[in-house]
Amino acid sequence: MKAPDITIGVLALQGDFLEHIKMLRSIGVQTREIKLATDLENIDGIILPGGESTTMVHLLDAFGLRKRLTQKIKNGLPAWGTCAGMIMLANKLIQTRPVPLGLMDITVNRNAFGRQIDSFEVLLSIKQLGDKPFPATFIRAPIIEKAGPNVEILSTLDNGTIVAVREKNMLATSFHPELTRDTRFHEYFISKIPLANL
Repeated sequence: MKAPDITIGVLALQGDFLEHIKMLRSIGVQTREIKLATDLENIDGIILPGGESTTMVHLLDAFGLRKRLTQKIKNGLPAWGTCAGMIMLANKLIQTRPVPLGLMDITVNRNAFGRQIDSFEVLLSIKQLGDKPFPATFIRAPIIEKAGPNVEILSTLDNGTIVAVREKNMLATSFHPELTRDTRFHEYFISKIPLANL
């Protein structure tokens, strides 16, 4: 893939943001760590990484990022949430905490697979990424209990559990593509950034 001349912001408050940055740089994409509201200017997309969702949302509010980030995504900024990032994008959580951004028409169940020891890896069929199965790493992963009518389901587990979705300018995965050597999901995210943003 020849990367376009774009800059992707990665929310860098907590969690595995460095892994996303390394993956993006490996495919020739410029990155920026997002820590303040002013960092959100002049980026072409943003990744909300995995981590501890309650801590990440607390820091998001503490650093005054919530309002501007929500506004930017509502206005069309491409956004991708992985694991905790998916929790942040959700419209509704099964649990009462944290308070998500309320952007994607999905209902998410946090830590649906249990504790850290219950982490696992599985090969997923994702037609948007081609015929080769994608190695998905799940770590204390959330799942999507319900997806709205305009949400495109990209992948499920064998039992039908929804683990990857897309809605308008937003993408969300229960798993961690940044913890593999497979760059296809990052390339897919980049490919969906509108030419108008470039």
